[in-house]
Amino acid sequence: VQLQASGGGLVQAGGSLRLSCAASERIFSSYFMGWFRQAPGTEREFVAQISRSGDSEYYADSVKGRFTISRDNAKLTVYLQMNSLKPEDTAVYYCAASTTAWTIREKSYKYWGQGTQVTVSS
Repeated sequence: VQLQASGGGLVQAGGSLRLSCAASERIFSSYFMGWFRQAPGTEREFVAQISRSGDSEYYADSVKGRFTISRDNAKLTVYLQMNSLKPEDTAVYYCAASTTAWTIREKSYKYWGQGTQVTVSS
C-alpha cells in the first residue's frame, strides 16, 4: 500500500488545516489508519488512529478536542481535520497504515506516507 499525504502549509495560531492521505489499493479498508507527527529535534509521536470502518477513533491527549480523524473508504483516503492550531502543533505529519487496533507504537504501522509539513505561527 502506498500512501500520499497532502494538505500541509503555514497557518496562524487558532487557524485550521485539513490533511489528506490517499492510498493506492482497495485493501485500504482492511487497515487501521493513523497520523503521527515529528517536530524538529524530537521523536515521532502518535496523533490519532481510526478504525477500519471509520466508526471509532483514538487521539493523543495533546490533540483531543481539536483534531478529528476520518476516512472515506470509497475514496481510499483518510483525513485529519486540525482546528484551534497552536505553534506546538508545528511538525511534519505522517499518515500510516496498521493491522493492529488502537496502537500508538510506530512499529505496529506497516506502511507510511512521505509526510507533509504543518507550520503554525504565533
